[in-house]
Amino acid sequence: MSWHTIPAARLSEHAPAWRALHAACGAPVPLSYEFVAPLVEQMGSGAELLAWCEKDGQVVAMALVAPSGRASWSTFQPPQAPLGLWLQASGEPLEALLAGLLRALPGFPLVFALTQMDPALAPRPDDSAALGTLDYIDTARVTLTGDFDTYWQGRGKNLRANLKKQRARLARDGIVPRLEVGRDPQDMARAVEDYGRLEQGGWKAGQGTAVQAANAQGRYYRAMLERLAARSAASVCRYYLGERLVAMDLCVEDAGSIVVLKTSYDESAADGLSPALLMREEATRRLFEEGRLARIEFYGRVMEWHLRWTDEVRTMYHINYYRWPGLRRLRAMLASRPSQARAADPARSGAP
Repeated sequence: MSWHTIPAARLSEHAPAWRALHAACGAPVPLSYEFVAPLVEQMGSGAELLAWCEKDGQVVAMALVAPSGRASWSTFQPPQAPLGLWLQASGEPLEALLAGLLRALPGFPLVFALTQMDPALAPRPDDSAALGTLDYIDTARVTLTGDFDTYWQGRGKNLRANLKKQRARLARDGIVPRLEVGRDPQDMARAVEDYGRLEQGGWKAGQGTAVQAANAQGRYYRAMLERLAARSAASVCRYYLGERLVAMDLCVEDAGSIVVLKTSYDESAADGLSPALLMREEATRRLFEEGRLARIEFYGRVMEWHLRWTDEVRTMYHINYYRWPGLRRLRAMLASRPSQARAADPARSGAP
């Protein structure tokens, strides 16, 4: 088993290997080559590496990694990536892979953090002498089994009554709501522009975090959505009240799931209305009726509105792997002291 590293900017040279391992792993679309390559292009600093492991002439693991502090590395984790950028063939021992990767990384790192792991994809490993895990966030999904009406009756009475009341109000005012789902690669540039206008009109504009067609986020989402739409793996939901665009979802899809990456709505259109929830109701109904997919994944931190939409919540996690078991014990001792004495953890919180 041997690890190799090159600058992540050369990822395209290894696109066939990434695609092949992604398919063999059955990994979700946020780990596909079309999703991750634009991350390197638009969100990378230049310090990132592509790492891959070969065993008996076969690639059994690949990752995009980056330095994350003194003597530590982690999976490359820009905010636009919901999962840690790590692929691993089934049956390969995780600790052996992490030990080999630590030895292959430059600068003699002491710890490697494998971030934002989904227990639905990779069961959380037990802690060991050199490996520790810690909670990241709770995230939610909706399983698309049965019919929409049965699912909807299982939602809270307040949610159902509130949205029914809003639709009645729209009908009285002569406003016709409309959901449009776009999948054409040629439409993705305009979709990102439309989405950016919604975010620019809201609170994210004040924080400087809104998507704009011309900023790095906008360029990333356009490139990623265009590449995935070219293989029928991306969709954009637009929700209109009359002719006014009031809410949007940016989504990616694979054979089993749709991942809602970004949602925005026109805050000035609220006035007693919930544009994003009205859109979510119609979009969910359509997914149940189509029967193409098995689940809706949100992957963000669970919010109050998620819990009105689903009871399915799970905890994502980080992994820290230490070069020496004694170093893990030392970090645990420091973490048990008062906060001012704690060392920063490469996986962002705690020190398992």
